[in-house]
Amino acid sequence: MRALTPTGRPGRLTEISDVDAPRPAAHEALVRVRTFSLSRLDLLCLSAPGSHYRPGIDAVGHVERPAADGSGPAAGVRVVLHLPSGGAAAQLAAVPAARLTPIPAGVNSPAAAALPLAGLMARRLLAEAGPLTGRRLLATGADGGVGGLLAQLAVAGGAEVTAVMTERHSCRYMAALGVRVVHDADSLPSGGFDIVLESVGGALGSTTSRALRTGGRILWFGQAGGEPLTLDFFGLLDGGPPLTLRHFSCPAGGSEADAREVADLLDLAAEGRLRVEIGHRGHWGETAAVLEDMAHGRLPGKAVLTVG
Repeated sequence: MRALTPTGRPGRLTEISDVDAPRPAAHEALVRVRTFSLSRLDLLCLSAPGSHYRPGIDAVGHVERPAADGSGPAAGVRVVLHLPSGGAAAQLAAVPAARLTPIPAGVNSPAAAALPLAGLMARRLLAEAGPLTGRRLLATGADGGVGGLLAQLAVAGGAEVTAVMTERHSCRYMAALGVRVVHDADSLPSGGFDIVLESVGGALGSTTSRALRTGGRILWFGQAGGEPLTLDFFGLLDGGPPLTLRHFSCPAGGSEADAREVADLLDLAAEGRLRVEIGHRGHWGETAAVLEDMAHGRLPGKAVLTVG
């Protein structure tokens, strides 16, 4: 069969290669993959020196052969695969039945493929943030895969959400959902927010610390801009509010826990209460070029590719 494999070459991190077909264990189903999404985690893993990582954390396909132990969906069912260790960008995948989630009829395959990792991260970040009703949240990187879902879920939970987005990316759908969109972090009111959800780093992420109220929190879950936060201890003393900084990475859930949460997210999408922003759709032969766009901040939303 064919699958995406690492090349170790900057600028072209992955290519389509012939590999051995998987041999499912008794608790695994064989899935014919149709569509997968790319995430920043794919980019980071492929960029590591000597990487053996095969991309594809989230994908959609049909069950070709159910698990031999009788667990999981039947043959022909359209399912989401969520594989934290990657490998879903392939023609076939052997997947533990507990990690397969049937897709509601009202959700198209590209949206379903883009949802799991970003949606799980968004949900777990907001769980860490605590009760949302009436709280003022500031989100950076809201034009990314996680940020867009994060803002929507926070609004639905009763928070007042402000999103910092680059001007080149469309923000009309965010405004329609009740999110206040700003393009200039320096214009943010000092002390105006209870929580900052920070995923960009660099000057933008650092500036947001001054927007926190006294005792506010920064939940730091990414560094998409490539530069670290630079918080000035003495600068914070000189008029800056006391704050708490929490480094956050999405905890690895058990397979059944992940599948339950993914099912909840798919239900929200089916009901029209959660929109998945897809910035690129194409063929998996474009994967290396799409990863380059992602690395240079040229890709809003998620990238979804079809398996040929």
